[in-house]
Amino acid sequence: MGEAILSVLLTEILIPVAAVIGIIFSLVQWLLVSRVKLSPDRHSPSPANNGKNGYGDYLIEEEEGLNDHNVVVKCAEIQNAISEGATSFLFTEYQYVGYFMVPFAVIVFLFLGSVEGFSTKSQPCTYSKDKMCKPALANAIFSTVSFLLGAITSLVSGFLGMKIATYANARTTLEARKGVGKAFITAFRSGAVMGFLLAANGLLVLYIIINVFKIYYGDDWEGLFEAITGYGLGGSSMALFGRVGGGIYTKAADVGADLVGKVERNIPEDDPRNPAVIADNVGDNVGDIAGMGSDLFGSYAESSCAALVVASISSFGINHDFTSMCYPLLISSMGIIVCLITTLFATDFFEIRAVKEIEPALKKQLIISTALMTVGIAIVSWVALPSSFTIFNFGVQKEVKNWELFFCVAIGLWAGLVIGFVTEYYTSNAYSPVQDVADSCRTGAATNVIFGLALGYKSVIIPIFAIAVSIFVSFSLAAMYGIAVAALGMLSTIATGLAIDAYGPISDNAGGIAEMAGMSHRIRERTDALDAAGNTTAAIGKGFAIGSAALVSLALFGAFVSRAAISTVDVLTPKVFIGLLVGAMLPYWFSAMTMKSVGSAALKMVEEVRRQFNTIPGLMEGTTKPDYATCVKISTDASIKEMIPPGALVMLTPLIVGTFFGVETLSGVLAGALVSGVQIAISASNTGGAWDNAKKYIEAGASEHAQTLGPKGSDPHKAAVIGDTIGDPLKDTSGPSLNILIKLMAVESLVFAPFFARHGGLLFKLL
Repeated sequence: MGEAILSVLLTEILIPVAAVIGIIFSLVQWLLVSRVKLSPDRHSPSPANNGKNGYGDYLIEEEEGLNDHNVVVKCAEIQNAISEGATSFLFTEYQYVGYFMVPFAVIVFLFLGSVEGFSTKSQPCTYSKDKMCKPALANAIFSTVSFLLGAITSLVSGFLGMKIATYANARTTLEARKGVGKAFITAFRSGAVMGFLLAANGLLVLYIIINVFKIYYGDDWEGLFEAITGYGLGGSSMALFGRVGGGIYTKAADVGADLVGKVERNIPEDDPRNPAVIADNVGDNVGDIAGMGSDLFGSYAESSCAALVVASISSFGINHDFTSMCYPLLISSMGIIVCLITTLFATDFFEIRAVKEIEPALKKQLIISTALMTVGIAIVSWVALPSSFTIFNFGVQKEVKNWELFFCVAIGLWAGLVIGFVTEYYTSNAYSPVQDVADSCRTGAATNVIFGLALGYKSVIIPIFAIAVSIFVSFSLAAMYGIAVAALGMLSTIATGLAIDAYGPISDNAGGIAEMAGMSHRIRERTDALDAAGNTTAAIGKGFAIGSAALVSLALFGAFVSRAAISTVDVLTPKVFIGLLVGAMLPYWFSAMTMKSVGSAALKMVEEVRRQFNTIPGLMEGTTKPDYATCVKISTDASIKEMIPPGALVMLTPLIVGTFFGVETLSGVLAGALVSGVQIAISASNTGGAWDNAKKYIEAGASEHAQTLGPKGSDPHKAAVIGDTIGDPLKDTSGPSLNILIKLMAVESLVFAPFFARHGGLLFKLL
């Protein structure tokens, strides 16, 4: 078998050091962003001395004779309103989530403790009956603690992301006066703060939990890493509420603002006269930033947990080889270092001088990080793994070589890139699919909707093949552990992925602030260019999240099947087949709930916006201010109320099915939800992304073809706005939430597997 080159001591130093480097790098980026001042300079710069914020650039505002002082004050006021709205919403949401978190932690404790009747005696291990393991009560206590820690880390990740985004949006607007390059760097650096903080925090907390739990568990690694799975459950359950609640909030405001403002009143997007405009900008931060942060943290936590559970019952765990056991954490550590180098390419090594360079710069981030990470994975696989070892494979130990594990991680990493670029092809207005959707707007909204739906369905094909190939190769090489580390490979560059993803909403907010502050159209054009590139990269980020969710949930499914002592899942048995049918239906039920929630919240928003336009004198003329607070309240109330039923559906399904129908039916439900959920999630995200960029394609009028469809306010443009409005809940609420559904049900089933295996299937026992 041999031993790993890397010593245990060095492993114990390298993992926390990489996490601390990530945290320090994010703080450095934050300091660089904070150099852009949001308070106006007292000494107005003269034409001879154009020093502003330490730069010597000539400002457009001075060129056009606008009062610079007023613009900065207005930007600061708007930023403050957005920040207050987002903070207040998240505090309210987290309060309600807390009411759920505590009772669910009690359920985790009661279910797992009751497996052995709350016994405090040691028991034979599940996989090695000749050895004694810690009591079930200890597993219950430690699983509950790791659940709470995962939940808190997830909430903190989302909150920090939102704070950074609201801190950076107005600064990006002000930097846009000096050129698109300066604005891009500010937005991207802010995204990097979130990406590195989240990746480093997730790694550091997981590493600390393992080491603290090890003090009690000692040599019982099987029990130790089973208890760690609660960390993934906590992370994903909070992500679900963050994604659904934030998604409903942002889209209710967005749909209300667009339908009344752009279609009925023919005023520009983010016009300060629109009562829903602040709620819309707040929504970008609570949905796209806080929700996405919690979501990707959940994916990272679960893929790590799935890999650790399988490794603990393989030769790594049996031989107590700590370095090899920490292989998933070492890959994440290498990912932080690789992403750090990659970020410097965007912010320091190359400068963006023109609008057309923005999207290629973001795409280069993905390519550079993937190429560097491939080398990084090879190094980690060489130093952290013995030359050969065995991996648990449904009751037998399969012999695996270290280079085979390298291929498993690498194929996950490259499958992520393929999914990212296919998503970009189908959602960027630089390519024919979105241009065809825009062209279909000539004949009205109906043809636009038909073309958009067809595009979404078609965009599923290549990502599914990429996921299928990576599953087949990684399983053939290293069984379920191979699939778990393939998911980890896809998420290894999470810091760069999140930086690119957070960049989009920050740019979107920057454009909104420019419009509301009455800045010149040239600045709005620059922020729109940043935003259009951000839309595409946000779609790429969603592609990554969905692809990794598919691999993560399959790895968790494998760990669940092993833990529940199911030798095979036979589709032909009625118990399993009914589970498959019900599981495949769940994503539709969940999507129906979230779509209807957005629809009913948007209905209230549209009525309120119309009421204000009709009853507040001087609103359309711009002489009086609208009542922004009422619209913010409508979005907040609707999202808090409406996030509970979809959340309950996902959280209760595994508990009900496992308890009453048993582990075989539950395995069918998990497989069915995985297979249908991935397809719906990809098509929904890409359809919505394509409609959004088709609208932006017409608005920008950058090509002859686009000019024939425009300008803003034309019939094709109105048809495009309707398509975009329909796509909003698809791409920002239902689609992204579905990947949490499939992961969360799988990780929950794994955590409760001991209970289901012992006491589950009550109905079938009675019959």
